[in-house]
Amino acid sequence: MITLKVLYFMSKNNAKTGWYLYIIRCANSHLYTGITTDIARRFAEHQASGPKAAKYLKGKGPLTLVYQESLADRSEASKREITVKKYTRQQKLLLIEQHALIHPTER
Repeated sequence: MITLKVLYFMSKNNAKTGWYLYIIRCANSHLYTGITTDIARRFAEHQASGPKAAKYLKGKGPLTLVYQESLADRSEASKREITVKKYTRQQKLLLIEQHALIHPTER
């Protein structure tokens, strides 16, 4: 069932639309999920462990961006973030793995 959801979200949100869901893997293999309008900027903030970085990620580097998904607007991004944060670790890993198969050049 997750496979169908992943394919639905990936095909529905192919265009660059302005809001993104992303997943970062920490050095200790923990997964962090967030949303942003600029993935490169947000990831750099997390890596720098500066004042705008998520407290959860501070001191847990090196960080790796392992998943990103384009969404229509902030509302859709927030709803998707809540959904993904409720996933088990196995479901998140499956989401990441399927994304890598569909988009092999983004790694």
